[in-house]
Amino acid sequence: MVQEYQSPVRVYKYPFEIVMAAYEKRFPTCPMIPVFLGSEILSEYNSEDGAIHKIERRCKLDVDAPYLLKKIVGVEYVYFIQINCLNRRDRTLTITAYNESFSSRVGVKEHCYYSVHPDNPEWTCFEQDASLDIKSFFGFEATVEKVAIKLYLQNIKKGKEVIQYYIDELTREGITYIAPFENSSGRPRTKSASESLANGADQKDSDGVDALTIASSAVEAAASLPLASRSDYKLDDEYIHKFLGKLSPKEENKLIQLRKKLSSTHQGKMPNDAHLLRFLRARDFHLDKVYEMLCESLAWRRHHNIDNIREIWKPPEPLLSYYCGGWHNTDKEGRPLYILRLGSMDVKGLLKAVGEDGFLKHVVSINEEGLKMTEELTKKTGHPISSWTCLCDLEGLSMRHLWRPGIKALLKVIEVVESNYPETMGRLLIVRAPRIFGVLWTLVSPFIDENTRNKFLIYGGNDYQDPGGLADYITAEYIPDFLGGPCECNIKDGGLVPKSLYRSLEFSEAEESWSSEIYQTTHVSKGSPHEVLVTIKESQSVITWDFDVMKSDVQFTVFRHKRPREAVSNNSLSSFGSDVSLNQSGVIAGVDAVVVEKPRHCFDGESIQGTHVCSIPGVYVLQWKYKSGAPSGQAHSRHTRAKVMYYHEVLPSGDFRGSLSSLESCHSGFSQLSVSTSASHSSGASSSSHPSR
Repeated sequence: MVQEYQSPVRVYKYPFEIVMAAYEKRFPTCPMIPVFLGSEILSEYNSEDGAIHKIERRCKLDVDAPYLLKKIVGVEYVYFIQINCLNRRDRTLTITAYNESFSSRVGVKEHCYYSVHPDNPEWTCFEQDASLDIKSFFGFEATVEKVAIKLYLQNIKKGKEVIQYYIDELTREGITYIAPFENSSGRPRTKSASESLANGADQKDSDGVDALTIASSAVEAAASLPLASRSDYKLDDEYIHKFLGKLSPKEENKLIQLRKKLSSTHQGKMPNDAHLLRFLRARDFHLDKVYEMLCESLAWRRHHNIDNIREIWKPPEPLLSYYCGGWHNTDKEGRPLYILRLGSMDVKGLLKAVGEDGFLKHVVSINEEGLKMTEELTKKTGHPISSWTCLCDLEGLSMRHLWRPGIKALLKVIEVVESNYPETMGRLLIVRAPRIFGVLWTLVSPFIDENTRNKFLIYGGNDYQDPGGLADYITAEYIPDFLGGPCECNIKDGGLVPKSLYRSLEFSEAEESWSSEIYQTTHVSKGSPHEVLVTIKESQSVITWDFDVMKSDVQFTVFRHKRPREAVSNNSLSSFGSDVSLNQSGVIAGVDAVVVEKPRHCFDGESIQGTHVCSIPGVYVLQWKYKSGAPSGQAHSRHTRAKVMYYHEVLPSGDFRGSLSSLESCHSGFSQLSVSTSASHSSGASSSSHPSR
């Protein structure tokens, strides 16, 4: 398999002729590159007018390879052939190098290209790439690959430094200007072979060179040009430093390779380099894994029209009034600061009011806004800003935040964000964490990427005011007023979402939804109960439920069916239940089934949560019956059916017990959580299920 390596465009802020004079000073030896022991000229050609200078050298290298490998192959040095073609008229230098030693076993090819900067004729660009093809090497293929990569990366790192050294030497010698060749064009790129053939057929140029020679030279040059010379692959090293940060040569190469691979397959808008770099870091620069992750994310973006979500997504009223989060200045490192008052936010009410898809869209739009802000701040400050800081206030966090459907929705949000916005969280500051936060952390931390977990700083009580607290990360003038700072913060205070805003799930099937809704809505008619049948295969499994009575009153009962096979057969049940009644009047206690949870009168507007441990496997029935009544002085005689929004789930016994133990442990006292908590909970993935209480 051929491995390709490519470096970004290097820019010398000197004219082409000065750079060429500095380049020639590297030969026949270069003390600044110890592995380069010397070179000999094999052939040389100068055109009559002096515009073309072609030279072929044999270069001797002392490769930094393991001693054992050198002894086995029986050589101390390796030799490379280098062919340079300088075109003074076009102001270009094309360099092709390949290995002479062991060429039948290992193929190393390197291409370099010097040209005039496309925007400034007084500057010079340098581009470089290489390919490595190891066919066989005495069983040391992996070692040879590492040696070759190391040599290439050293060459990249040293190259610009060497040229600058000799430019400085020229300056000391009083050489600061060299006149360009007469009639030089200063073209930043050599024409392609097809262009040269089309323009030069059956013609002679001004120097008497026939068109066939021009075409032949163009074909040779085009074949040797590096991929980076194509406009869609250019990455300037100064651009990288300014907008992406300090990258190693290996990281630069991976970024260029990713762009190259993506541009050959991706149709549509290309992600910017900062976004690509986030994906590379999320997968430790493993190109295949990055490409797979990125393609999935791009498909997700196309499917949900994410590029336009900030324009087309208008948050519904419940989010505008009760979502407690917003952007608030920057942190001390200049990153955007997002404040989330999770403790005072009615997540349960919001989820019921806007649905999981609405909640998720809102989070995605916030992330898109964050990306836009990092781009703007990068341009404004002149240094790379690729992530943001989140300040999460947990004052008011309670059991209401820990009900199972809410945790499920939170895990979905985490999954979407980590898959599509990796490495955007620069730091998460969690303040005023109560004792019960330990339960939430136990449930969600196993699903958060380790790199992200390591960016969490958690403070209990008023610890955030101590040394090492918020003041270390946020400028004092930007600390919000509700945390004792001087800065007025316009983040909503939250409060309970009125049930009148709860969403009816009877929307059009054509309405776009990103995931299946957590809650289902049903109408319970008088004389026709609504039932959910659940098949339990393992003893001690736990059925959990959470429902809201939206209209009228209902009676809720849990049964175990006496004839499970008949129930399954009649209703074509799979492993989980069906939302139908076994008969028109519903399950009858003592006749069809045994009551395992006594009937409960649930009033209009009431929220109910509960669990049942199934000691006997079988078919269980959750039943809602219309219950007449006029709570709160209302006249219900005109209503003949009730409305219920419900959710249910079956948990294995181990998950239930683990969650319950975590819940009970929170009452023993809150210990200061830190980065180390990620390790202590790393084995708790199965604890992600928590019973509704």
